Amino acid sequence: MEPAHHPDDPRYDAQAQGRFDRGRILRALNLSLAFVLLLVLVYSAHGSFDVARYAVTPQSLDGLLGVLTAPLLHGSVEHLAANAVAVLILGTLAGSVYPRATLRALPLLWLGSGLGAWLLGEAGSHHLGGSGVTHGLGFLVFMLGVLRRDRAAIAAGMIGFLFYGGMLLTVLPHEAGVSWQSHLGGALAGVLAAFLFRRLDPELPRKRYSWEDEEELAAANDELEPPAPQDVPVLWHRPEQRRGVVLRLTRRSAVESPPRDPPSE
Repeated sequence: MEPAHHPDDPRYDAQAQGRFDRGRILRALNLSLAFVLLLVLVYSAHGSFDVARYAVTPQSLDGLLGVLTAPLLHGSVEHLAANAVAVLILGTLAGSVYPRATLRALPLLWLGSGLGAWLLGEAGSHHLGGSGVTHGLGFLVFMLGVLRRDRAAIAAGMIGFLFYGGMLLTVLPHEAGVSWQSHLGGALAGVLAAFLFRRLDPELPRKRYSWEDEEELAAANDELEPPAPQDVPVLWHRPEQRRGVVLRLTRRSAVESPPRDPPSE
């Protein structure tokens, strides 16, 4: 008896599983690339508008507009490049493993990044950049790996930590000119989103190996099961012996020894 193989289940077809995995990764990568392209276009247009007006200005009603627009703005090419790489890696990772949770989480990450800067930043300062959103993606991936603990979730969490484990430290003040407030806001939003949306995505199909089928066949076939000890016939019995006797010895009758010759002088 063989286990039923569903033709549409990628676990039983290596080619189908490969297409399924590549499709998920390509979709997430294309969306991440589209967002990076948007960041590049906005940065190239910085000279045509007042950037400070669209940044987050803490504790100012006018600065609340930056909660919506600040993640699209960047202060330099290096700033843009660093966030673009983070978006490509973390966006592709989160979007391929957790597409539904990531889609629902993005508004929370966006708002959490801006509100963290607006609530905790110094009055009169300006906060801009997408690093708060990327911190949210990083913490989303970390926490989903901890909460779900299936193979794909653990692997995604380890990969994310390998590339951006330093985010655990950048949510605290560590360098002048870096908005740790937006990092902290995005990180907290990522943790909250992980708890809220951890069950939205089903577990990814896992490749099934031939030895797993063999184990199921062995369990289903009674003939392959060893018999119970009481059902095994006894082919040899140990002979009974008296307790404490190792070797039986018989007594021999006493025999007189022959006389010896007297010693010669």
